[in-house]
Amino acid sequence: MKNTSARNPAKIDSEKQAKSIMAGNLLIVVTVTFDSHLHSIPMYFLLGNLSFLDMSLSTITTPKMVADFLKENKTISLWGCMAQMFFLHFLGGSEMTLLIVMAVDRYIAICRPLHYTTIMNHRMLMGSVLLSWAVGFVHTMSQMVFTITLPFCGSNVVDNIFCDLPLVLKLACTDTYVLELLVIADSGLLSFICFILLLISYTALSTLSFSVDKFLSVFYSVITPLLNPIIYTLKNKEMRAAMSKHDT
Repeated sequence: MKNTSARNPAKIDSEKQAKSIMAGNLLIVVTVTFDSHLHSIPMYFLLGNLSFLDMSLSTITTPKMVADFLKENKTISLWGCMAQMFFLHFLGGSEMTLLIVMAVDRYIAICRPLHYTTIMNHRMLMGSVLLSWAVGFVHTMSQMVFTITLPFCGSNVVDNIFCDLPLVLKLACTDTYVLELLVIADSGLLSFICFILLLISYTALSTLSFSVDKFLSVFYSVITPLLNPIIYTLKNKEMRAAMSKHDT
């Protein structure tokens, strides 16, 4: 398949951004993992997992995006395209669920502080992380299991920076109307549930947005993993102190 990567919005030093994403999120993961104080605090345990998901999410599209800037013929194999879609929806669904867990964690800490340590114990944290991975896996499998069996022929151009289900379905040599509805319903339901739960826990804060537009594709796969370490770390005194301790 040919991938017509958008040159203008994504050509802002992608290689430097990829390195920044990896460095920022890896620093958080290492700091939380090896600092016994932070590792025992639910918020930082969840933050470490969020950074791991961000780091993994960025490795799916960013290296291929950078490589495509260096060559004129921007192609990807059929199974490479399928792998991109699988992991994008797997990690994306897991991250959305983990953001809900983090929102619930903050809600309990603020609204039920005396019961916080009892509710957010190690068993609950591990179960929440495993649940986020399970939701992501079910989310992607519910769509990919039908996509991999589709026949593809004719036009093989995906007008985006990476393969995504709605665009790839249009390339199939069969009627995909029902499958497109399934994809919309699946992704829409997950997004709607996450939005409602976030709206409940954060009265005036929204953290989710979805679109197949090229700019937002770059934003979700590159900018978001780049900004999360800044948002969750640089404004946090305990994280800064832990990083400074490890640096010295």
